[in-house]
Amino acid sequence: QVQLVESGGGLVQAGGSLRLSCAASGRTFSTYMMGWFRQAPGKEREFVAAIRGSGGSTWSADSVKGRFTISRDNAKNTVYLQMNNLKPEDTAVYYCAAGSNTIVMVQRVTSYGYWGQGTQVTVSS
Repeated sequence: QVQLVESGGGLVQAGGSLRLSCAASGRTFSTYMMGWFRQAPGKEREFVAAIRGSGGSTWSADSVKGRFTISRDNAKNTVYLQMNNLKPEDTAVYYCAAGSNTIVMVQRVTSYGYWGQGTQVTVSS
């Protein structure tokens, strides 16, 4: 069982930066694939980025490549999402997710079994 708690969301102007954090409970954090997803009002939840347990492999959506970076600190049971050059279209609730380290379809919502409660990110123009 893994419990996830996100933090770091807020209101920022376009072009600004935020860093989201997701703290996980348990002693086996390094064995989980971790992902970030987001959901804007009226839209489906969409993949943002993922990172394998060791931190050696990462994936990101085309819409955030070059702007967002996922990382993790297994000693702190925490995964991060550094978001730079934010755009109004990045406005959404951002969710942290955990799943098996052997996930192949990292961009699928259904690949992850554990979710946080979400943190709001609002980017003003």
